[in-house]
Amino acid sequence: MYVSVRGTRPARTGSAGSGRRAVSATVVLLGLTSLFTDISSEMVVAVLPLFATSVLALSPLAFGIIDGIYQGVSTLVRVGGGMTADLTGRPKAVAVAGYGLSAGAKLALLPVSSGVALGAIVATDRVGKGIRTAPRDALIAASSDQAVLGKAFGVHRTLDTAGALAGPLIAFALLAAIPNGYDTVFLVSFAAAVVGLAILVFLVPNLRTAPAEGPRPSVRSVVRLAAAPRLRRLLVVAGLLSMLTIGDGFLYLALQRREDFAVKYFPLLFAGTAITYLMLAIPFGRLADRYGRLNVFFAGHIALLGAYGFAFGVTTGLVSVVGCLALLGGYYAATDGVLAAAAAGLSPPQLRGSGIALAQTMVAAGKLVAGIAFGAAWSWYGRDAALIGFATVLALSLPVAALLVARSERS
Repeated sequence: MYVSVRGTRPARTGSAGSGRRAVSATVVLLGLTSLFTDISSEMVVAVLPLFATSVLALSPLAFGIIDGIYQGVSTLVRVGGGMTADLTGRPKAVAVAGYGLSAGAKLALLPVSSGVALGAIVATDRVGKGIRTAPRDALIAASSDQAVLGKAFGVHRTLDTAGALAGPLIAFALLAAIPNGYDTVFLVSFAAAVVGLAILVFLVPNLRTAPAEGPRPSVRSVVRLAAAPRLRRLLVVAGLLSMLTIGDGFLYLALQRREDFAVKYFPLLFAGTAITYLMLAIPFGRLADRYGRLNVFFAGHIALLGAYGFAFGVTTGLVSVVGCLALLGGYYAATDGVLAAAAAGLSPPQLRGSGIALAQTMVAAGKLVAGIAFGAAWSWYGRDAALIGFATVLALSLPVAALLVARSERS
């Protein structure tokens, strides 16, 4: 049954009024799971650049490797998580395993004293994310009306981003009250992760996605899905553009060092991006349903190019900071849930978990490359040269991506 986010009136059927059609209660519960999980994750993310470079005294290249791990190590397990969910027909069980692994990693941050240990724990956390993401998104797709799939993912990402907004604010408050209180941040982060896991385990229904009749999903069917022309174009576009995506931590470090504001305000940069994402996730999801999900996905990368410009210093002061954060939030709102909706729409129902995982794997792999490459470029050539190089290649790649997007939309 479908229920409104505002009440319990059943959703209407038919194509008319799809913009007002309700989302399922499962989407909301999964959103709450993600809300608390993102509070946990973003508390850590908001202090990780400072913790790595100040407390552990890591170089930009070393932090770039950790940032690449954070962005891309889930590549190794994303497809496996999606395929396991499809093959077993039990996406909730797979998602629980992933959320549980990430929660445990937060507690393991307490004794960290070296870059190697930090990298190992970050890798464990991201493996958990890789396992859980596609099964969770498959649950969203399975419980949603396909005509408003972009809206359903937008609602989920809105709740998810509310956590991404609260996490840095909590980290800021803790560091303001307890200077260098990173252990306190990690402990509160673990508690929030446990709350999110409990919501998933005890409240989210155990939906089955395996077909009752006909052929069951197999590894061969996933390979055929990846080779399908429309999905293949989506994978190419997602992979190409993600290799040119500078991690948030690097952009925020560039802003902080350029504008020279106190490090205690650093977590607020993550909150600023989350505010824009929070406001735009549902509207952009609706635009994607109406005008084409890949078109909105492509437009998001134009916003990302603008964020690079502000981080480089096309202007200075508060305008530079606000401009970068607003455009970066717009980029996430136009790409994160929209990409999952696009991949789900191009996949048969019994393979949605695998289709979503394939697209997210391409993005994660690209960001792994981007994190290491940008860290190396910053160490060897300087911050500004690295920003200019990435912005230039992204600008040159956008027309190629636009051509692929246009071909896919026409087909």
